[in-house]
Amino acid sequence: MTESKNPETLALHAGYRKDPATGAVAVPIYQTTSYQFDSPEHAANLFALKELGNIYTRIMNPTNDVLEQRITALEGGAAALAVASGQAASALAVQNVAQVGDNIVSSTDLYGGTWNLFANTLKQQGIEVRFVDPADPENFRRATDDRTRAYYAETLPNPKLTVFPIQDVSDIGREFGIPLIMDNTAAPILCRPFDHGAAVIVYSTTKYIGGHGTSIGGLIVDGGNFDWEAHPERQPLLNTPDPSYHGAVWSQAIKP
Repeated sequence: MTESKNPETLALHAGYRKDPATGAVAVPIYQTTSYQFDSPEHAANLFALKELGNIYTRIMNPTNDVLEQRITALEGGAAALAVASGQAASALAVQNVAQVGDNIVSSTDLYGGTWNLFANTLKQQGIEVRFVDPADPENFRRATDDRTRAYYAETLPNPKLTVFPIQDVSDIGREFGIPLIMDNTAAPILCRPFDHGAAVIVYSTTKYIGGHGTSIGGLIVDGGNFDWEAHPERQPLLNTPDPSYHGAVWSQAIKP
């Protein structure tokens, strides 16, 4: 059977067919924190990232995994991570590439919560956010220096709804080895930023993806289209050993 790429089909079925144990057609809620390992060797392989599987729900959960796979399919990306809120998604996307002394360049047209996160919280953490007018994509180039780790913008910014020039800014960033992080909260399905050169997409799932105003959540999606190893000096957090996780070099450890 030919795999459907129709967005309506993906929105209903991507990432899940039936529960392997019961045959349930609705996604079960796996209400657990921990998982049983088959053997000490199995546990060791999971923690060493030699084998993919469930370790702890903070890291991975089968229910979350369906959502992650579904949004990945809709966006045409490589993988996704569900988090507690849209602000958590924005913060984690930046904090995984930038540290004390680094900066990112962001569009001035932002949701107020994100503006506050960038102008105050990240500043307190030693990460500078340089705000530029997106009306001229070259403003991103002008604000870039050797410590710039990412560009950031919203597809349809809250509240102005002026379309962001994704391809133009992405092209500038790729000249320097800088990924463009796009907040696509306002335009799921309507726009696929990866098709226009974005490297990472973040979402507040609270809005259009949730649709009912009943649940808070966020997502980070990797496009699989950005060479994180090509400019190791530009992306040191992903290209040097991480002492918090057995010295893993993440640009290598996460390869398929």
